[in-house]
Amino acid sequence: MRQIYALLSAAIVLAAAGQGRKPLIRYVDVAARSQFTYRTNNDFTGRKYFPQSMCGGVAIFDYDGDGRMDIFLTNGAKLPELKKADASFHNCLLRNKGDGAFEDVTARAGLAGADLGYCFGVAAGDFDNDGFGDLFIANAGRNALYRNQGDGTFQDVTAGSGLDAKEADLLSVGGAWLDYDGDGLLDLAVANYTVWSPQTDKRCLSEGQEIYCYPSVYRGVPQRLYRNLGRGRFADVTERAGWGALNGKGMGMSVADYNHDGAVDVFVANDTERNFLFLNQKDGTFKEAALLYGVAYDDQATVVSAMGCDARDFDNDGWEDVFYNDISGQIFGLFRNEGGKFFSYVSGTHGIDRASRPYTGWGCGFIDYNNDGWKDIYSANGELEPLMKNAQHHDSMFENVRGKSFVDVSAGLGEDFMTLGYQRGAAFGDLNDDGQMDLVVTSLGRRPKIMLNTGGRGAHWLLLAVTGRRGNRDGIGARVKVTTGAGRQLYNHVAPGVGFMSTSDRRVHFGLGAERLIRSVEIEWPGGGVQRLTNVAADQILKVEEPLRNSQE
Repeated sequence: MRQIYALLSAAIVLAAAGQGRKPLIRYVDVAARSQFTYRTNNDFTGRKYFPQSMCGGVAIFDYDGDGRMDIFLTNGAKLPELKKADASFHNCLLRNKGDGAFEDVTARAGLAGADLGYCFGVAAGDFDNDGFGDLFIANAGRNALYRNQGDGTFQDVTAGSGLDAKEADLLSVGGAWLDYDGDGLLDLAVANYTVWSPQTDKRCLSEGQEIYCYPSVYRGVPQRLYRNLGRGRFADVTERAGWGALNGKGMGMSVADYNHDGAVDVFVANDTERNFLFLNQKDGTFKEAALLYGVAYDDQATVVSAMGCDARDFDNDGWEDVFYNDISGQIFGLFRNEGGKFFSYVSGTHGIDRASRPYTGWGCGFIDYNNDGWKDIYSANGELEPLMKNAQHHDSMFENVRGKSFVDVSAGLGEDFMTLGYQRGAAFGDLNDDGQMDLVVTSLGRRPKIMLNTGGRGAHWLLLAVTGRRGNRDGIGARVKVTTGAGRQLYNHVAPGVGFMSTSDRRVHFGLGAERLIRSVEIEWPGGGVQRLTNVAADQILKVEEPLRNSQE
């Protein structure tokens, strides 16, 4: 079956080439150029503990302020002790050397995390607005907050922060930074799955063989929201914000202003539970509106095993759409935002149903891999466990055909892209500053893939590195509209939390196709100020600071 599908994928790629979308781009794994020992270690020794399948988050961020994107990777722990027993379980920080290689600086930076236990997701963000990206790490057991001290090292500041008060056995999958109250400080949303410990882990059998238990065996729990009080302190406002009454099994979180009322909202992809859409009421509370807006279920009004998710404008109509992936046999979900009033389920009409059915997806996101101005969809794939048929999958790239449909072009992106494995976390970023979006992907039991985009088509691009001054320094929540010389309008926003357990390069990427000149760039900053730049040249990393005055410049 796998061979048949590979042949079908190749045929689709050839058909795409006949339509002028030649798959000239390749992804090349350059991990071997660097010396590091990290492998995604989920401690699979035969005994199947529930969290083992969810290992290996990724963050792409510039930790040392040298302008180059670095990589942070989370790792598992020894079970049932929940300890990082030796270096094979440690987390990993890879410094971008700028020559195509990465240097393992984990120990020097103080990020091995030997006392953290089993780590899942990582959210990178500058919570104290000092210009250096900090790290939140979601764990089974205590979560952790690491403050970047600006000298190449990190300090664990969890104790006394307010993030240390979580229930001891709460299993947290990931997190997303956002400024929900508009005070200029990044708050934190945390995706929680269930209450679990090695001592309460359940054993499940199928035909006499141990398997990972189905999610229904474990109860759902509320997602959590922490308000940044400043000075390294956070307050748990879950109940006050209206999140506490809803139990889910949170996997992915996507932050965007879905109804364009000037306040960021949160979409939560839940595993085998209905999804959540928390709409910000701008008074410190949220209204859960997933059912009303049409994103709670699929088009059959059923729940799926939603994993990672992302929110971007795939059809360039100015409204942020939603995507999630799920398990094989189900259909990845694509929802089109209908003017901020509701979402339409368009997986069937846009080709996602046919393309996604064979895969179990984890990390994912919208990514304009070919710089044509249309955001494509990437999915990191792999089944839950080795006992499943055709358990190892390759990555998927669904190319966006002018916002109307998606075509699977995976087979044309090179051998490294098509490597089979149990892919999990994934993040996007421009690792070598050439304007092409690269990929970092973890896979159970293996080194991560650090895949550089060859950019074979030579299309033009713009990377926007924004800095907030009135609002949060990362500019999270800023919405950007690019108008090209030919009048095309392209949209994106600053929201680095992406997919499953991961954080992408926070710089805002635009593919421009054949166009070399941008007529205007409009940035709507958090808080409502609009900044307009005109006659901007393509093929550059443009640094923009928020003006202190609330007016166009």
